[in-house]
Amino acid sequence: MGFRVLLTHQLPDAALEILFDSGLDLSIDIAVQSLSVEDLHRACHNYDAIIPLLSDRITSSMMNNSRVQIIANYAVGYNNIDVDAARQDGIVVTNTPDVLTAASADLTFALLMSVARRIPEADRFCRDGKFTHWNPMLLLGADVAYQTLGIVGAGRIGTAVAQRAIGFDMKIVYVSRTPKPKMDEMGASRVAFEELLQCSDFVSIHTDLNPTTHHLIDETALNMMRPSAFLINTARGAVVDEEALVAALENSQIAGAGLDVFEKEPRIHSRLLQLPNVVLAPHIGSATAATRTKMARMAAHNVVAVLRGELRLNPVY
Repeated sequence: MGFRVLLTHQLPDAALEILFDSGLDLSIDIAVQSLSVEDLHRACHNYDAIIPLLSDRITSSMMNNSRVQIIANYAVGYNNIDVDAARQDGIVVTNTPDVLTAASADLTFALLMSVARRIPEADRFCRDGKFTHWNPMLLLGADVAYQTLGIVGAGRIGTAVAQRAIGFDMKIVYVSRTPKPKMDEMGASRVAFEELLQCSDFVSIHTDLNPTTHHLIDETALNMMRPSAFLINTARGAVVDEEALVAALENSQIAGAGLDVFEKEPRIHSRLLQLPNVVLAPHIGSATAATRTKMARMAAHNVVAVLRGELRLNPVY
């Protein structure tokens, strides 16, 4: 009897190529639309392997007494999966680490530059035919070079962002549970969370989402930031209290924000859409052709390894 594999969304062709070339007897299905809770529950009981996205929440009740052997998350994060329940049920959970670090760090800096220098506003200004003469006071933005960058979460992506900031002669401070030698080698300083908020011109979020980081950036934290400071979030939307952020932006408590993720994604707070001092992106941190293909290959290789009974390649526990 062969194995059944479900892709909850269409992925780059590389995933299918690896699965079909594995030599395993596989039956592969690709969902044509987003799966409901009931669909995912049935999938756990009808498939041996599932490759989901972050938007596919897989709970303990779905996995209990299920058929699935591996959930190969197509993401570096895995807060959409009840990992403790998977472990108890003997289900392997894997992710796609490392391959999206550079792309995510690039987008972080793109958002930072865009909101500081008001690039989207300038683009709209030109497209609307408003650029009729040069004006020394037109669309004045904020400096990036020589400013202080505060990094909350100095893992792979946070460290890669710091490396990019060096080219702008930025002073780097960071918050992390443990010292980070790579950050220290770059001249970055490990500081308390409150100090980072108070001293940073740009606060960039790179922590994972867990009970201790949910709404880490709340009204209190935003009040600690400088009125001239910018918040950048390419990590997880719920790390930021979006309602508090909207109020801080509307009241000029901070200067602006660059967001690639949202608290109730894919829904974006309606008032965020109205604010000129916010740059928004639809969760495209890893959205380069090369990166998404590498992620597809990694997820597929994880599936093949587990179904062959080999060592798991990228386990999250």
